Amino acid sequence: MTERGVWPTVRRRALFWLPVAVLAVLVLLAAFPGLFSSVDPRACDLSASARPPSSGHPFGQDLQGCDVYANVVYGARASLSIGLLSTLIALGIAVVVGTLAGYAGGWVDSVLGRLTDVFLAFPFLLGAIVVLNSLGRQSVLAVALVLAVFSWPVLARMVRTMVRASRDAEYVQAARAMGFPIRRILAHHVLPNAIGPVLALATLTVGGVIVAESTLTFLGLGLRTPSVSWGLQLATAQSRFQQAPHTLVYPGVFLAITVLSLITLGDVLRDAVNPKERS
Repeated sequence: MTERGVWPTVRRRALFWLPVAVLAVLVLLAAFPGLFSSVDPRACDLSASARPPSSGHPFGQDLQGCDVYANVVYGARASLSIGLLSTLIALGIAVVVGTLAGYAGGWVDSVLGRLTDVFLAFPFLLGAIVVLNSLGRQSVLAVALVLAVFSWPVLARMVRTMVRASRDAEYVQAARAMGFPIRRILAHHVLPNAIGPVLALATLTVGGVIVAESTLTFLGLGLRTPSVSWGLQLATAQSRFQQAPHTLVYPGVFLAITVLSLITLGDVLRDAVNPKERS
C-alpha cells in the first residue's frame, strides 16, 4: 500500500480529521503550555486544599492547593513525551530487528525470532514494574526507555511479516537483478511498502504507552514529584476522590480523550492501509 493510496482514503473520513485536530491541540498544550495557562503548576496554597472549581481556577485546586487546570496543561508534556519517545525508540528497534529477520530469513530469522519471543514472554506492565522498581530515580527518559524495551517486540513482528510479504515481489526481484545494493533495495523498495501497517500499529502503541505510564505513576513506580504529569495527578487524587472528585475527573478526562484519539487515528490508518477495507 503506497502513501498515495492511503492519503486519498483517509482525507475523506471525518474520523481521521477529528482525532488529528484533538491531538494537534494536545501537542500545542505540551509544546507551549504557557499559551494556555499563566499559573505556575507548582504554586500551591494549602489553605485552598481540594477547593472546587472557582473564578481563576476553572478546574479547582488539588489536595496541595495547586491549580488543577495548570497541572493538566503542563502535565500533557510529560505524558505525551513519554508516549511518543517510547514509541519512536521501540519503532526504531522494531524496524532494524524485523527487517533483518524478514529479509534475511534462515538462521538470522530464527535467532531474532527467539530474541523477540524472550521479550514477549514478559508481561508488559509486570516487566516495566520490575525494571523501574530497581532504578533509583525515574525521569521521562528513563520511563520511556523502559516502556520501549517491552513495546518493540509486537512492532518487530509486524515489520517482519510485512517485509517477508514484500521481499519476493516482482519489483524487488527486478532491483536485485539490476545489481542494486541491499541497503538501497530495503530503503527504496521494501520498507516504503511495508511501513504503512507498522505506523498504524505504532499510533495505537503511543496510546498504550501513555496509559502504561499513567498506571505506573499511579502505582508510585513512574514519574515522581516535582515532575508534573496526568498520572501523578491521578495518583495524588485517589485518596480524596469522594470529597474532591474534580481532582481526578479532569486529568482523567484529558487522559481518556488523548488515548481515544490515538486509538481512533490508529484504527483509521489501519483500515486505510488494508486493501480489503478500500473500495
